[in-house]
Amino acid sequence: MHRYRMILLLLAALFALPAQALEEGGVESLRQTGKAFAAVAREVSPSVVFIQVESIREERGSRAFPPPFGDEFFRRFFGEPFSPRGEAPKGQRRAIGQGSGFIFSSKKGLLSDKTYILTNSHVVEDADKIRVQFQDDREFEGEIVGTDPKSDIAVIEITVGGLPALEWGDSSKLQVGEWVIAMGNPFGLSHTLTVGVVSATGRTSLGISDYEDFIQTDAAINPGNSGGPLVNLNGEVVGVNTAIFSRSGGYMGIGFAIPSKLAKAIANQLIETGEVTRGYLGIVIQPLTAELAESFNMEQSQGILVAQVSEDSPAKKAGLKQGDVIVGYQDKPVKDIGGFRNRVALTAPGSRETLTIIRDGKRQKVKITIGELSQEQTLAEGPTQSAEELGLAVQTLTPELARQFDAKAGEGVVVTGVERGSIAAMAGIRVGNVILQINRKPIHSAKEFNRAMQESQDDKRALLLIRSGNMQHYVVLRW
Repeated sequence: MHRYRMILLLLAALFALPAQALEEGGVESLRQTGKAFAAVAREVSPSVVFIQVESIREERGSRAFPPPFGDEFFRRFFGEPFSPRGEAPKGQRRAIGQGSGFIFSSKKGLLSDKTYILTNSHVVEDADKIRVQFQDDREFEGEIVGTDPKSDIAVIEITVGGLPALEWGDSSKLQVGEWVIAMGNPFGLSHTLTVGVVSATGRTSLGISDYEDFIQTDAAINPGNSGGPLVNLNGEVVGVNTAIFSRSGGYMGIGFAIPSKLAKAIANQLIETGEVTRGYLGIVIQPLTAELAESFNMEQSQGILVAQVSEDSPAKKAGLKQGDVIVGYQDKPVKDIGGFRNRVALTAPGSRETLTIIRDGKRQKVKITIGELSQEQTLAEGPTQSAEELGLAVQTLTPELARQFDAKAGEGVVVTGVERGSIAAMAGIRVGNVILQINRKPIHSAKEFNRAMQESQDDKRALLLIRSGNMQHYVVLRW
């Protein structure tokens, strides 16, 4: 309270207001805010559940969490499993995990004989038994309706009807700084409420799931919160708590939630068909960096770059070309890869949609019929890029080398050496990569490569099209 009073006095000095009036108003404002949080808790809590999952797993080595940011990593909120002694056969263990979930409104509405509960896919994966517990200690056995690991959404059902469901809010209207409330069961502590604000929206490329468009919040989220609702002050679900950014595995001020717009669409598909159908274009895309934008005579803020068009794909049939820049989809701007991929994925296959592109400096519209994404296909993937700087050796693709590197003889040159710390290495070029073009012109031999690089000496820069595995992407070299 002493700190709070000091803040009020400072505000009074800044705005030349009577300190007493400001303090009285501030205290009353805090009271009203506290009452608003309490009201949301009363409304939401009966619809939030504690989920405990039991499964029998083969014994494995220690569990590793991939570190996309060095020592800092994302830890999903699946309670650390344990193995009670004597209860599982040798070579197996009984694993118990926990998470959260909530009753939600589906297209089918409230049913008289069953209730749908939304949670994270990683909470219930490989579950042999699911136990659902409510705030009033009632327990039910849950059954999986469907899971979608690519978005980390799952729906389970219990055989009881008439339970209160939470209403969906519109996550697309969320603003940075807006109050949000996280509900769940961190560390197994039933029905815990934490409060914070939206600290960012549209977070993508985090490596948590395949389809990312996360809400970032500083509302405290911890292991066990996975699958719980993130709600606004109206008690409407605007997100599904999914992951934290942490060095220790606990709360450090940054949490991530799947936006309600995405979660709702996936959940309804799981209820209706048990699986998710996604739209498919058949292109490889990458961010339009400042260097790439300069190479294509564009502004960096415009769209995303098409690095590759798959054969016999919807994009190929529509006339999309490598080097096109996509700036609009469904007559709405395209600004980043994550948002674009999600919008395409949620488009029904067979739909006739409009892409706005820039090709050779000219804006044009392309009509495209959306395909259906199979398990083996990629609708719009960004190439894997490495930040490892022109120490570069290449060879003409002879038939022998072409077979070795799964390439075509005479199409490009293969990288046979990259000097550590060089310009090429820093650009992410690796041994085994195939360089197909320089400055948007095909090359067929090491001699043509050297000639093209020599022609780039005046500008001290070159735009390379590189194939790595089955993926193609552009790289700009400067020296």
